[in-house]
Amino acid sequence: MATRKSSAKDRPAYRCTECGWQTAKWLGRCPECQAWGTVEEAGSPGVRTTAPGRVSASALPIAQVDGEQATARSTGVPEFDRVLGGGLVPGAVVLLAGEPGVGKSTLLLDVAARASGSGHRTLYVTGEESAGQVRLRADRIGALSGDLYLAAETDLSAVLGHLDEVKPSLLVLDSVQTVASPELEGAPGGMAQVREVAGALIRASKERGMSTLLVGHVTKDGAIAGPRLLEHLVDVVLHFEGDRHARLRLVRGVKNRYGTTDEVGCFELHDEGITGLADPSGLFLTHRAEPVPGTCLTVTLEGRRPLVAEVQALTVDSQIPSPRRTTSGLETSRVSMMLAVLEQRGRISALGKRDIYSATVGGVKLTEPAADLAVALALASAASDTPLPKNLVAVGEVGLAGEVRRVTGVQRRLSEAARLGFTHALVPADPGRIPDGMRVLEVADVGEALRVLPKRPVRRDEEPVG
Repeated sequence: MATRKSSAKDRPAYRCTECGWQTAKWLGRCPECQAWGTVEEAGSPGVRTTAPGRVSASALPIAQVDGEQATARSTGVPEFDRVLGGGLVPGAVVLLAGEPGVGKSTLLLDVAARASGSGHRTLYVTGEESAGQVRLRADRIGALSGDLYLAAETDLSAVLGHLDEVKPSLLVLDSVQTVASPELEGAPGGMAQVREVAGALIRASKERGMSTLLVGHVTKDGAIAGPRLLEHLVDVVLHFEGDRHARLRLVRGVKNRYGTTDEVGCFELHDEGITGLADPSGLFLTHRAEPVPGTCLTVTLEGRRPLVAEVQALTVDSQIPSPRRTTSGLETSRVSMMLAVLEQRGRISALGKRDIYSATVGGVKLTEPAADLAVALALASAASDTPLPKNLVAVGEVGLAGEVRRVTGVQRRLSEAARLGFTHALVPADPGRIPDGMRVLEVADVGEALRVLPKRPVRRDEEPVG
């Protein structure tokens, strides 16, 4: 009996669960999206047609659509509302991602308690901890409320059952990677499971008009774990950032269908819980009676919010052939560029033979180029051992030719510095409107900026620095 040769349509098809690319054979890595381990057998693709079905609601002219249903309501945490664009919209699904131990559960438990205290019934589902552990944290941070319901579940069907029983207006799930559907194969956290859990909760949120907060894990590279489809499905994606050894925490918007992504929420994490900071600039400053050599203040923009931060530098004679270059809170590459500019354009020749240490205060990370001028002045002040004038801030990007370039938001930066009591500023040319009571010096290059350093006589036992 002759055997029939298998045709192309009889062969199994494989599909990438990340981007949807299809192939006739299995591959370890998807050539389309370059993801590893995402190609799975999906069966032979067939042509399918969908017949017209019953509509859930008739189409209306856009002017007759009720916009009140999409009005944001406050969570009771002003800094969280700032990032969300005013609060949570009924039916919205928010994904909050961050590194382990940064304080995601503490923040959302505080949000859940405050929202429930405002008359919104809230369901907090934990899949990583027991109900008793969450209760102990709630006691510690004062997050107890009569309308806050707590459940420890890792089964999707059980979570949906709690929704039918409690009927909450806000759901908090910690975390989406710990919940699995019994109808699908695979361990919790897998791509298929994450997609199914997220899809079921999104459908439930839209049908019930219930706001949902999902906690998401991140990879070692800082990206949100799981398929990118999860980020496309949800309405808002937030990143929770912060150093474990610092008190400052930032909530930064990455995607927001109901508002802007330029806002940043600032929080302080302490033993009693987490507190929003309406004016966080004090965390990044060292209060002292007299200025100290090697310190300079700048104004950075986190989203649209100006924050005054302090840059510190220290230079000492090196005991090794290759001097050390250590940074904390600053980009090492930009600090190295400022050292080269100071040596070549600022005529400071002693930096190449010294160990250089530079850091920020309060754990803030300065990554924007507007902090270049403050870094350069702090390094020059440390090298000459002369302090900068009191109540001075410096804002500007420094190029390799030594020029000081313009940056965005100079007026907002100067207004924030004036509000905090600073009276002098070094800025690039054409800063715009100057706040009352502030003296602004426009500098074109590093050489002009270095003139604010007082002249100090050189001792016989030391080498001149410039």
